[in-house]
Amino acid sequence: MFNFVIDLISRIGYFGVFLLIAVENIFPPIPSEIIMPFAGFVVSKGELNFAIVLLAGTAGSVAGALPWYFAGKWLGKERLERLAKNHGRWLTVSPEEIRKSVDAFNRHGKNAVLFGRLIPAVRTLISVPAGIVEMKLSIFLAYTTAGSLAWTGVLAWAGYLLEKNYTTVGKYIDPTSKAIVATIFVIYVYRVVTHRK
Repeated sequence: MFNFVIDLISRIGYFGVFLLIAVENIFPPIPSEIIMPFAGFVVSKGELNFAIVLLAGTAGSVAGALPWYFAGKWLGKERLERLAKNHGRWLTVSPEEIRKSVDAFNRHGKNAVLFGRLIPAVRTLISVPAGIVEMKLSIFLAYTTAGSLAWTGVLAWAGYLLEKNYTTVGKYIDPTSKAIVATIFVIYVYRVVTHRK
């Protein structure tokens, strides 16, 4: 996987960064913790421009968030509540919890979208409730762009500063990402097992 990222960015440059980050946001097979530091390393060699790499990574992140936003919008609160009523065990949520979550998201939605873009796994899923509550698309795009810019910028800058040691970024951030995903999975399994109607 690592060699695939290197080869793709080396061959198609900025579009490779855009494509990999977009795919990572739709379904995360290759974490941005690997993609952006490598792109920063390529910048340090003088092969790419930092500002354009940053724009490509941010644009890819926003493009990858949009399908999830529209999926949430299509699903809607009422349909989600019906699903929770009929399949609550597997969704690990009740209609009442959905109502409370929607109310909370309506109060803190902008910050949730902004800071959610900085958290592994959450940055993919945070677009769904934004769509469910029908957050204005322009506001969603603004906060998604700001959060994505911060995240891709930190990773690319770290890769640029570390130059040949850019893999160190992934060495520390990737296990943290995996730990967060594993924790979410454990919580899900626990809620399935302990679910009561």
